[in-house]
Formats: sequence, structure tokens, C-alpha cells
Amino acid sequence: MTVLAHGLGGSSDLPIPYTYALIGAAWALTASFVVVAFAWKRPRFDAEKPGKPLPQWVSAAVDSPVLRWGVAIVALLFAVWVVIAAFFGPQSGENALPGVFYVLLWVGLVFASVLFGPVWRVISPVRTVHRMVCLVSRRDPHTARVQYPVHWGYWPAVVGLFAFVWLELASPEPASQRAIESWLLVYVVVTLGGAVLCGDRWLARADPFDVYSVVASRLSPLRRGAGGAVGVGNPFDHLLTLPVRPGIVAVLSVLLGSTAFDSFSAMPQWRSTVDDLSDAVPASLVRTVGLLVFVAVVWGTFTLATRATGGLTPERRRKMPGLMAHSLIPIVVGYIFAHYLSYLVERGQQTVIRLADPLDRGWNLLGLGDLDVNYVLSQHPSVLATIKVCCVLGGHIAGVVAAHDRSLRLLPKGYQLTGQLALMVTMVGYTFTGLYLLFGG
Repeated sequence: MTVLAHGLGGSSDLPIPYTYALIGAAWALTASFVVVAFAWKRPRFDAEKPGKPLPQWVSAAVDSPVLRWGVAIVALLFAVWVVIAAFFGPQSGENALPGVFYVLLWVGLVFASVLFGPVWRVISPVRTVHRMVCLVSRRDPHTARVQYPVHWGYWPAVVGLFAFVWLELASPEPASQRAIESWLLVYVVVTLGGAVLCGDRWLARADPFDVYSVVASRLSPLRRGAGGAVGVGNPFDHLLTLPVRPGIVAVLSVLLGSTAFDSFSAMPQWRSTVDDLSDAVPASLVRTVGLLVFVAVVWGTFTLATRATGGLTPERRRKMPGLMAHSLIPIVVGYIFAHYLSYLVERGQQTVIRLADPLDRGWNLLGLGDLDVNYVLSQHPSVLATIKVCCVLGGHIAGVVAAHDRSLRLLPKGYQLTGQLALMVTMVGYTFTGLYLLFGG
């Protein structure tokens, strides 16, 4: 299906030779580490920094129940519109559901969260329905009939995120409307049922899209100050506010590992291997194993690298992966931007146009039906390739800076430099591998 054919721009489109791009990126990352290691002697980032408050009317507008309920209702109506398109629209590649599911939701949510903060907490249709039910029954949405187990942390969200990427990258029929509808039905039942039992805490910890949005939002310049006022601050300060709970490293490993596997699965060698399997089930099993390997490699290498330092107690060493997990967020977001930018811009336009006539009856809502897709990025492959390299490299440099500053707070003196070397080598490996996979296909 065309909606899954993303990642436009190959190694031949780079303005410099492919090998030079790989070597230059690795050297740039290494040089940035050397600079910060010897010139950055004390921690500069602080989660408590309030940033610059925006005018009071901005906070008042953002917190206005009228605005928040209005946005939530519009998002709920949009979800209903998509459901109508799914069940009553054309049962073919012209249906808008796959585009909404894989493009507007999965990719668009990252862009929106980086720009505006954790938007899913406002636009989530399940959260809106839950709050409507609580409003009618006069019950506090935070009230829990069953207490959410603390040790679960984000692990239910890890399962949901992996289920999503498995459907897209490893299932026998990722573009099947029935498969997407089944996935969404299970998601709604589990998420809404958990919210009824455990209250809003279930939505904050177990909803995969909520956790996904929160992770991406930690790179946003917009944040709340100590008094709740909306302000603009340093994203590196905001990164430090990432909640450290069980499963957070697994969340980031699924996001980074699945995106890397998506690039890997486009390589001719892998595609020929999978295509040689005559049946869909064995091919799906092979893809599932490949996806698990990529996620496990990210989790294993990051965990080992963050623990590979001296001067720490065994208990502190066990906590290091979670305490350093925020440094993976720029890498994850940079790689998602690099891999899916053209996907969002061009397939996103196609999806919006289809939503203007969801039942294929010649409708032209808001005049969108007459528009044509503008392939602005694929028509300039050199520009797209350059953007990809800059996103990957910029994300990794930001990750190095975030990791170094955090290490200055966490590691004892005498280990503040040597304790970072394993993580630095790991991040260079991520950069080299990421660029290789991104352009190697």
C-alpha cells in the first residue's frame, strides 16, 4: 500500500558522498563530546528553572475549561468522522483510515507534542469519553476503584507501543483496514476499561499515545513553571522533567529500535530474504524477530553503557539507565523527523484530501477535495537528504550534551569523564548505524 512507502531520499541524493557523510557525522559527534567534556565542567541544566513566563492571558486561555473542552470535543468528532470513513468509505487503498492511523496519529503526534507540549492529554478521544462519563455520573476522573500498581510504571504503555509498531512493521497485513480496526477496538476497550478502574492515572501511565506524547513533549520549549504558568524555556531543562518510572527505558527503546528497523526493512537484502518466504505467517515471524532484535539491542546497549562506570553503589548503578533515559529523547525525535518527515508532509496531505470526501460520494468539505498533493520534498531529494542528516546528527549531538550535563550531577568526581566513555561510544554507534540504515535502503 502506498501509505507505507515512506522514507524518500536515498544515499545517491546526498550533496556529498555517502561514506563522507557517515564518517563526518561520527567525527562531528566525537568532536562535540570532546568539546563539552573539557569545556563543560559544571552542570548547567536544571529542571527547576522556570523559563520566561508568557503573558498571563496565554496561561488563562490554555487552562480555560471552555477552550480545553472545545478542543477535546472537536477531536472526538474528528475521531467519529474517521470511524465513519473506515466503515462506510471505500474498502480499498482510497480509505482514509490507514493514513490517519499511521501518518496523522503516529507521526503527527510527535511534531505536535514537540511544538505544543503533551497534546494527547487534551485531544485523546478516550480521555474525553471517560471524563464525560465521570461528569454524568458525578465522579472525579482521578478516583480509582482499583489502585494502579506503582511497579507497573510505563510497562502497559510499552506493550501498547510495541503492538502498534508490530502491526505496522511486522504483521502479515499492516495496511488491512480490518487489522487496524481490530487494533483500535482493543485499544479503546483496554484504555477506557483501565480508566474506569484506575482513573486518570491509567491514562497517564498505560495509554501508549499519552506516554508517546509526553516523551516527545520533553523536547518542547513550552513548559509549565512552578506556579503552573506557561512559559518558554531551554528544552534541555525540560528534558530533565521526564518522569523516571519503571519501563521508561523500554519505551524509548521501542521508539528508537522500531524506527531503525523500519529503515533496515527497506534494505534490498532484507526485503529479498523476506520476499523469498512464500507464506505470510513465516514472513511475519521473521519480521517480528527482527523488530525484537532491534529493540533489544537499543535497550541492552544503552543499559550497559549507562551502568559502565565506577564510583557508584550497586543500587545507584541499577538506577542509572532511568536517570539517563532523557538523553535518548533528542535521538528518538531526530530520527523520527529524519525518517518520517516526507511521510507526514506528503502522505499527510493525501490523507486530509481523502477525509474531505470520506465516503467517496464527491463531497468537497472545506474545499479540500479539489486540492492536489504537493510533493515538495520528494521533488527536491538533495534537500530532503540534507534535512535527514541534520536531524539525525542534531539529535545525537543534543543527546550527548544532555547526557554529559546529567553525568556531571550523577557521577562522583574522578569518574565524571571516564564514566561517560561507554555511553559516548554507544551514541557514536547509534549515529553511524542510524545514517547507514536511513540511506542504505
